[in-house]
Amino acid sequence: MHSVVERELELRLVLSPERSVTVPARLSYRSDDPYAVHVTFHIGSESPVMWTFARELLVEGVFRPCGHGDVRIWPTKADGRNVVLMALSSPDGDALLEAPSAPVSAWLERTLRVVPPGEESENLGIDDGIAGLLAHHPADGRAGGGRHGAPADGEPRDGDA
Repeated sequence: MHSVVERELELRLVLSPERSVTVPARLSYRSDDPYAVHVTFHIGSESPVMWTFARELLVEGVFRPCGHGDVRIWPTKADGRNVVLMALSSPDGDALLEAPSAPVSAWLERTLRVVPPGEESENLGIDDGIAGLLAHHPADGRAGGGRHGAPADGEPRDGDA
């Protein structure tokens, strides 16, 4: 069973040091995608803007500057409030978003309770996927995992040792 942790909140899109606009957003975390966080921005267009990046990056960014390239995150104060800044870069443009620290931290805590750090790989379903690949295939009566195309009688083909 997979869990989803979501939080709606208002971010500020920083346009200049003096000007910003409110951007409704949804933070989303799924236990079946345990390494990632998803942020959906509702900017008034036909379709929302979606970003996905490492949960670990956001966890670290709440406490200290981190990231490079397309996603950079760091804590700071704005107008006396604790905030987390997210600098996002893409071929379509750059954005600097300001999120209130307390709700982001509370949401992250909930994700960390669902899948604690270090236990992410246990939620990927890799073992189930491998077991499915190796399982008995009733259609041809063989167990998976052998050579594809091997003769049914088990005799080696030309060139097989």
